[in-house]
Amino acid sequence: MNTSTQTLAQPQSAPAWALFVRRCTDYVSQDFLGGPRPWKFAWVINFQKTGTFFFLGLLMWYYQNSSPAAWIYLAMHGSYGLVWFLKDMAFPDPNWQKRITLGGGINAFLFVLGPYWLFGWLLIAGVSKPVYPLPEFAWYCLCLTLCMLGSVLMVAADAQKYYTLRLQRGLITDGVHRYIRHPNYLGEMMIYGSFAMMAWHWLPVLVLAWVWGAVFAVNMVLKEASMSRYPQWAAYKQRTWWLLPWVL
Repeated sequence: MNTSTQTLAQPQSAPAWALFVRRCTDYVSQDFLGGPRPWKFAWVINFQKTGTFFFLGLLMWYYQNSSPAAWIYLAMHGSYGLVWFLKDMAFPDPNWQKRITLGGGINAFLFVLGPYWLFGWLLIAGVSKPVYPLPEFAWYCLCLTLCMLGSVLMVAADAQKYYTLRLQRGLITDGVHRYIRHPNYLGEMMIYGSFAMMAWHWLPVLVLAWVWGAVFAVNMVLKEASMSRYPQWAAYKQRTWWLLPWVL
């Protein structure tokens, strides 16, 4: 476990564009219209995550779709939601424990979390009629592999962060953070990328572009600005990659 307890330096300034986008998304998803804050952000997230299994099952019943693709998608996306819930029960992310307004929770579901359900609807309802680049069995194998590896990477990264910081505050530079600086986001991108590959439609691409650009990328940029206050940051940044080893 490599962490820093040395005197902190002045962090680098976060880019103005990232701060602006964060203010906008925070207002829309947490503070919209003001008023009482009846629920935690985590409750909204967990409702969507755990509800995915049942939502997809309902779609399969409604559209009478029992194809291998539908069952595989249910196993992938539905199980991921249950894995997320178990993770949140075991080591909850403090960022999701804040209370949000009624309007903020509705917006978070409608504009960030809910659109993920479109992936399964496209496939199960038959709107998307995918012609995969590889034979179906090979494509299913690829998607399942991405989903499983992404889930393990996401859970491992969040667990390492949660339990390490409970013992000692500082910059985490070992474990799954040894070579990439944002393994939890990489895991999430692998997971949702696998769902989009199963649907094989242009709409999931737009959804992922919106979430990855306005939420994931902004969070990573602001996180790096915050981590720059640690003395080891310069050396750690120089020897690691943002997301993908040897790529970026």
